[in-house]
Amino acid sequence: MLLEENKPLAPFTTFQIGGPARWFAEAGTEEEIVEAVGWVRERGVALFVLGGGSNLLVSDAGFDGLVLHIGIRGVEANRASDQSSQVTYRVGAGEDWDRFVSRTVKDNCAGLECLTGIPGTVGGTPVQNVGAYGQEVATAIDCVRTFDLRQERFVEFTSAECGFAYRRSRFNTTDRDRFVVTRVDYRLTEGGPPTLRYAELQRAFADGMKPPLSDVSAMVRRIRRSKGMLIEEDVTDSRSAGSFFKNPVVSAEDLARIEAESGRQPPRFLSGPGSANANHAKVPAAWLIEQAGFTKGYAMGAAGVSTLHTLALVNRGGATARDILLLADRIRSSVEQRFGIQLEMEPVLVGF
Repeated sequence: MLLEENKPLAPFTTFQIGGPARWFAEAGTEEEIVEAVGWVRERGVALFVLGGGSNLLVSDAGFDGLVLHIGIRGVEANRASDQSSQVTYRVGAGEDWDRFVSRTVKDNCAGLECLTGIPGTVGGTPVQNVGAYGQEVATAIDCVRTFDLRQERFVEFTSAECGFAYRRSRFNTTDRDRFVVTRVDYRLTEGGPPTLRYAELQRAFADGMKPPLSDVSAMVRRIRRSKGMLIEEDVTDSRSAGSFFKNPVVSAEDLARIEAESGRQPPRFLSGPGSANANHAKVPAAWLIEQAGFTKGYAMGAAGVSTLHTLALVNRGGATARDILLLADRIRSSVEQRFGIQLEMEPVLVGF
């Protein structure tokens, strides 16, 4: 395993922000993960596991420990033995997520087509239960293989054991920083229908239409591009971590207060299935941010709000992590002062 010192981390993040790692290594196999963990244990240094860098904000000082970049590759497709339409993909955690989704669409296997265009690697998808445009990986994940840093052994979890919820899993809540994802298995349906729950997709495809997965995937990509949520080289609005804030789940009382304060009924959608969610709704954080006075293109020095979508904070060129956090704090404070709602940040903060 090649060990590097004082490795700049900004090039490994979509924000293009962050200082150096004191030590840096890439693990291309599970054995190299075990080797790296042994190395940090012997020296008593901190460990951070880096995937695609699409949901991170690295501090300007960098990370005073070992940054382990997961580069385990490989995609293996297996059909169910009972000749059903189920196909299981075993995917290395270091595989590019968008490239993998494109393969499943090409294979005409339904279940991930609405998650096209999302940056990052496969290993990050179960951690925050990646979701967009009416789909979540929770509905497709069959198994997550991990390395348990506490017990130093490999452990596999079924989907039910992952504790999936909106943008949550056991890997970023109760067991945060305990497990390193090495492989994810997805169970998809060959020839299955696309997921058309999202309003913009429903409008794009008339009632009764059964568009091919490729058309749905292409439409999602167009929508993401129109909102600045597609990472493209030399596009300023692409230097971001995507959605910087989570859509808050609020009570009926909160909704009434928001409506009274804004003078208009806020958009909302279901917070989840089941009776437990009956009296709650999810309100778009972007709408709250706009109502609090932050419009598209709002700038505060080198940090700003995307010109295409108010949910994305961007590095306009030369922004530091401190610049981004100052802007985020201003937005959060303004939303809380006006509506009494506390916005929760999505990106992981590293080295702070």
